[in-house]
Amino acid sequence: MRAFVVLSVVLASVSSVFAQTASAAAYATTEAPIAKAGVLANIGPSGSKSQGAKAGIVIASPSTSNPDYLYTWTRDSSLVFKALIDQYTSGIDTTLRGAIDNFFNAEKILQQVSNPSGTVSTGGLGEPKFNIDETAFTGAWGRPQRDGPALRATALITYANYLYSTGNTTFVSNTLWPVIKLDLDYAANNWNQTTFDLWEEVSSSSFFTTAVQHRSLREGATLATKLGVTSSASTYTSAASSLLCFLQSYWNPAGGYITANTGGGRSGKDANTVLTSIHTFDPAAGCDAVTFQPCSDKALSNLKVYVDSFRSIYGINSGIASNAAVATGRYPEDTYYNGNPWYLTTLAVAEQLYDALIVWNARGSLNVTSTSLAFFQQFSSSVTTGTYPSTSTTFTTLTSAVKTFADGFVAVVAKYTPSSGALSEQFDKSSGSQLSAADLTWSYAAALTAFEARNGTTFASWGAAGLTTSCSSSGSGSGGGSGSSGSVPVNFQETATTVYGENIFIVGSISPLGNWDPNSAIALSAANYPNWQVSISLPASTTFQYKYIRKYNGAVTWESDPNRSFTTPSSGSYNENDTWR
Repeated sequence: MRAFVVLSVVLASVSSVFAQTASAAAYATTEAPIAKAGVLANIGPSGSKSQGAKAGIVIASPSTSNPDYLYTWTRDSSLVFKALIDQYTSGIDTTLRGAIDNFFNAEKILQQVSNPSGTVSTGGLGEPKFNIDETAFTGAWGRPQRDGPALRATALITYANYLYSTGNTTFVSNTLWPVIKLDLDYAANNWNQTTFDLWEEVSSSSFFTTAVQHRSLREGATLATKLGVTSSASTYTSAASSLLCFLQSYWNPAGGYITANTGGGRSGKDANTVLTSIHTFDPAAGCDAVTFQPCSDKALSNLKVYVDSFRSIYGINSGIASNAAVATGRYPEDTYYNGNPWYLTTLAVAEQLYDALIVWNARGSLNVTSTSLAFFQQFSSSVTTGTYPSTSTTFTTLTSAVKTFADGFVAVVAKYTPSSGALSEQFDKSSGSQLSAADLTWSYAAALTAFEARNGTTFASWGAAGLTTSCSSSGSGSGGGSGSSGSVPVNFQETATTVYGENIFIVGSISPLGNWDPNSAIALSAANYPNWQVSISLPASTTFQYKYIRKYNGAVTWESDPNRSFTTPSSGSYNENDTWR
């Protein structure tokens, strides 16, 4: 999970009571209460393994050395409490109200703590982690990390919507909303700025961050409208539209997968993308590809590429059929603890597949496109593109095979879970022994959400259904079309070679291009490096000037004069191809 490489230390040997052929259902039944207890044990002040943590503070792990994870991360805490809030608001566990209120109060305090990223009004919300006594962590770290505020907003919005629906409107408006608004404003104002990814290693733009920011702003706009805060709703909707456009640029059509980060010098095949799919799942959105829903053709194609990238690099995957489940890790080039499978990434694959099954069964049909064909041909070599109703043999064959495939990933986790049920961060790629931080809270939470998905449980929609984008199809793989409300999509492509950690941005003389402010410049995607691309909705029939800039370690380099000039068409879309000068 963390960016700094330490020596591999085996924390526990595996003596599993489960076998590779163990039933996923049996493991879920046995492990679910252990995972729930594991989560609660790591939440202050009364958690059995969270001594020293203030009320509502989630420790990443009780491990204090090799590695030291006895901190609270905004990202991890928000994902954990989103799972708990879903359980509470859906009636699965009605005893969690006190813990949720403690979490809210703790996060409200942390928002105001000045830290190396700034104050609450100068960027401090992007600080990734804090001490468990609610003081600032001042050591060197990869900062800022801009997914945390969005994830926290999503968790609290889920809680707010529930309380509002039960009549507690004053508490939502006066107490919850000011805290939520701080995080949403941060996302709206900083979405086009570089960020460290969720693994805390790459500073660029991140698919996970872009997607969770988009989600938070969509549901934030809905809540703001409900509360009568129309100015905020408008701001969030506008930023969300830009984010949805940018989101399309991560798709790599040639490779059939989502490039996780615009920088980093790696292949881009990354669990980041699978985690995005499950944490932005909206059962009402069907198999929408614009938001990369779990059963969308792009998300399924990406899943196959991601999973296949681990088949030959882990010894424990040796001899497993090419269409069967395997252990997966963060990304194939990983060197942290020598690069191993993670419980939460392997469970995320299962969860995406379970989510897909939920939608296919609810809709009574399954669609195979040229993009998702390779995924489905793993299970039926004769399948062709087309829509298969639930009454067809093909639908039954494919959904049954996908269910078996999903259960296989749970069985892999079961095989490398010790008899105690304890889940660390990683398990060794050769022996299966547990590695890195013991009792990782995120591992336990990942088990809980995967098991809920396996049970067919769904939670509240966040507004992904029916969303469209006017981005050009060039480079992004999204549907093209003319702009709306006097705007047109323009796809900018800049050919530029860069060094590790360096990224390309566009800035210009009009508001959508930042009004020449490099801090408001828009990041381009390097999915098709060295061709950097971004699609932006711009005012129609408008002449403006622009330039590309490089950002590297906080330094900004402008390309040489003169300014570039462009006039948008009155309708349709346009592709502009440039080369760095």
